[in-house]
Amino acid sequence: MKIINAKNSKIIAEEIVVAKNFFSRIKGLLGQKVMERPLLIEPCRSIHSVGMKFKFDAVFLNKNNEVVYLIEEMKPVRFSPIVFESKKVLELPVETIKNNCIQKGDIIEFRE
Repeated sequence: MKIINAKNSKIIAEEIVVAKNFFSRIKGLLGQKVMERPLLIEPCRSIHSVGMKFKFDAVFLNKNNEVVYLIEEMKPVRFSPIVFESKKVLELPVETIKNNCIQKGDIIEFRE
C-alpha cells in the first residue's frame, strides 16, 4: 500500500505495516534496531517510544486522513500528547515529514 500526500502528490512510502489489533498496536516498532517499514497504527490517539532504539516521525490523522498533529524526530523514551481528534498514527522514518513537506491540514491517501 502506497502512502501519498494529496496536497503535493509526493509519495511518502511505498509500503507500510498496519497494526489494527491489540497486540500489534502494543508491539508497534519495538524490537527493531532501525525502522524496517513505516507503521500505521489504528485506532490510535497517542504513542510512546519507550524501549525504542531510534528516532522517528509521527503523523496523527483524523477519520478523513487529514493531518491533525505532527511530531518530528520523536526520541526514544518519550510520550506524545493525547490527540483526541486522531483516529490513527503513521510512524515514519526520521525526516520524512520535512522531506515530504507534510503539514497540518494535509490529506494523506492510502492506495493499493
